[in-house]
Amino acid sequence: MSESSATSGGQVRVWRPAWACPAARVLRLHKRGGGDPTYRIDGERHWRGIRTPEGPATLLVHPRPGLGEVHAEAWGPGASWALESVPAMLGADDDWSGFEPRHPVVAEARRLHPDLRLGRTGLVMEALVPAILEQKVTGQEAFAGFRMLVHRFGERAPGPGEQLRLWVQPPPERLRAIASWEWLQLHVDPQRSRTLVTAARVADALERTATLAPEEADRRLRTLPGIGVWTSAEVRQRAHGDPDAVSFGDYHVAKDVGWALTGEPFDDEAMAAYLEPWRPHRGRVPMLLGAAGLHRPRRGARMAPRTHLPSRVTRP
Repeated sequence: MSESSATSGGQVRVWRPAWACPAARVLRLHKRGGGDPTYRIDGERHWRGIRTPEGPATLLVHPRPGLGEVHAEAWGPGASWALESVPAMLGADDDWSGFEPRHPVVAEARRLHPDLRLGRTGLVMEALVPAILEQKVTGQEAFAGFRMLVHRFGERAPGPGEQLRLWVQPPPERLRAIASWEWLQLHVDPQRSRTLVTAARVADALERTATLAPEEADRRLRTLPGIGVWTSAEVRQRAHGDPDAVSFGDYHVAKDVGWALTGEPFDDEAMAAYLEPWRPHRGRVPMLLGAAGLHRPRRGARMAPRTHLPSRVTRP
């Protein structure tokens, strides 16, 4: 149930989910590092700068669990679209039917988090751009590259976005126009920049995958050179709300799942075999384990940031 209205400051919506929606936990999946310029947290209020099919928008989501409500407000050309997307973004379309815990650790995680759901934004490029930047690099390097990309080629979010220093990712046409030397200034190597530019050229087709069945969406995403299993899963978890999307190839996921369920880290092959009985809900297992804080102790060596990319490049 929801109510919508317009105020002098922006358009307003009050949504009453049918379950105890953990809105903050669901939303944080979209935050790319502590300095994400498209995301701000102010107490219990979550601010997002997003690019909707109708234009940029600033979206404020304020969970009010004591009232059983989620209050949302939006500004800019995409305000109406953003407000309409709030329930799906917070998991209203997620269906746990057919999911069986099958393991006492998973059962306990589900008992502790009975209201956890997987949201879907329907915004494929929004999820794809940072996912490509995160390919085969440290989080520190990926998040820094994303910040520089947004600050240099994005735009301020509308309404209160200027005051909040909130930004919106650059549109596909802007990504297509970024020169190779400019990508290097962002510490983005040629392989990732080629993938980003290629994706930007077919952005409209990629956005249409948000309405497809998960298997077909995965197939179409992975037809693009540079988009593999990991990148597709990262996108489908956010944009498509795919409960079967597992981030195979991640530096931590397989190790953490194995440690939590068997006491020994998995590799991707072992994780794939172990998760197979949960299909088509395989992605819920690492999601639940993560929500329960179950991951192996971080005592091993970490990936080191690369140092071979120039910090400054002179334009030829």
